[in-house]
Amino acid sequence: MRLTDEQRALRETAADFAAEHLAPHAVEWDQAKHFPVDVLRKAAQLGLGGLYLPEDVGGSALGRLDGVLVFEALATGCPSIAAYVSIHNMVATMIDRFGDDAQRYRYLPRMSTMDALGSYCLTEPDAGSDAAALSTCARRDGDDYVLDGVKQFISGAGTSEVYVVLARTGGPGARGISAFIVERDTPGVSFGPNEVKMGWNAQPTRQVIFDNARVPASALLGGEGAGFTVAMSALDGGRLNIAACSLGGAEVALDKAVRHLSERSAFGAKLSEAQALQFRLADMCTDLEAARTLLWRAADALDHRDPNATQLSAMAKRFCTDAGFDVANQALQLHGGYGYLAEYGLEKIVRDLRVHQILEGTNEIMRVIISRRMLKEAS
Repeated sequence: MRLTDEQRALRETAADFAAEHLAPHAVEWDQAKHFPVDVLRKAAQLGLGGLYLPEDVGGSALGRLDGVLVFEALATGCPSIAAYVSIHNMVATMIDRFGDDAQRYRYLPRMSTMDALGSYCLTEPDAGSDAAALSTCARRDGDDYVLDGVKQFISGAGTSEVYVVLARTGGPGARGISAFIVERDTPGVSFGPNEVKMGWNAQPTRQVIFDNARVPASALLGGEGAGFTVAMSALDGGRLNIAACSLGGAEVALDKAVRHLSERSAFGAKLSEAQALQFRLADMCTDLEAARTLLWRAADALDHRDPNATQLSAMAKRFCTDAGFDVANQALQLHGGYGYLAEYGLEKIVRDLRVHQILEGTNEIMRVIISRRMLKEAS
């Protein structure tokens, strides 16, 4: 697939931002568990806070192929920050697609500038892959809804001002779920401690707790009972973005490995002269290129509303996140003991990319999505 001049310029702009504002601080942010909100707002000045939003709310009106170019480039600086920008954009896109004018103009201009950050509240302590089994409830009380329940693994929680929350307003299953826009300072909303995680330390991950949290009926997003549709609508794009973040992180890891093998000697010769290591580099590069090709194909399908877009997005998410982690892990191995040291940045990339195989639907769930479509077509 040939990129346009505009798409190449977009990718270059995101890569320059990552090199200047993310990469020099990535290890420090990881170790200090620092969420660089000021840097996010600098990214928003380039249009990255509302990538897919229309211009009337300050957005950049880009497509999904444009988006994966941006996220791969951002992740070369820090996969954790790039992934949060993806989540923020996913929340904004849900409000744009399903919100009424009052909701759109209340939230989206400030989300485009990232003056208001967004978080997505779907997962619960007992409802992960089986999202339709969530138990957080919202009961109607006059002109309000009252929310009770706990959301788990919420990126940006506590710092974000805008939360799209999935809660049960009806019976069991997907049809009983509704979506709400909840503001951080709503009475009855609180947050658990920042989770101690393997990676993604440059963004907070906390529980969001609703205890008799009252929101107006105007906070309902997309109509009562439409919540599962709202939730699922965002996941194809989110999966593509996380796939892109994996490729960006792995690309940096591979570059580090090439440079290390070219500079380091053992047994009287450069490591880069060993054919076994040359073959390994070739396979790593090939895996990333194959993953990128699939990712671009899936993004193009989503842009053109291809009926196979969901299946292709699942394929790209599964393949890219597996390949990205594998390449980063191999790059660490090729560095020997140095790869295990924080100052080289490799162990951080490996830790950050590992969670990409879990979130936005585990890679096992991606296989379920792919195989169900295959079997449906065969029946």
